[in-house]
Amino acid sequence: MKEYLQKTRDSFRNAIEFIKDTRKELNNVSWPPRHELTGTTLMVIVAVFFFGFFLYFVDVIVNAGMNLIFRQVGQ
Repeated sequence: MKEYLQKTRDSFRNAIEFIKDTRKELNNVSWPPRHELTGTTLMVIVAVFFFGFFLYFVDVIVNAGMNLIFRQVGQ
């Protein structure tokens, strides 16, 4: 029982130490300015929609081509 309590205390201390170290590291991070962050976020959203639509249209074209091929082979 004593060993279990010691392990629990050590785990708790390690968790607290981890949180302290994490906060210290976050203070060392150079965060981008707000306008840069919103600009890059907007670019990511636009890119996701662009590639989503692109892949959708490629899928539609490939699907139509495969259906055409299967109809020709099936006859």
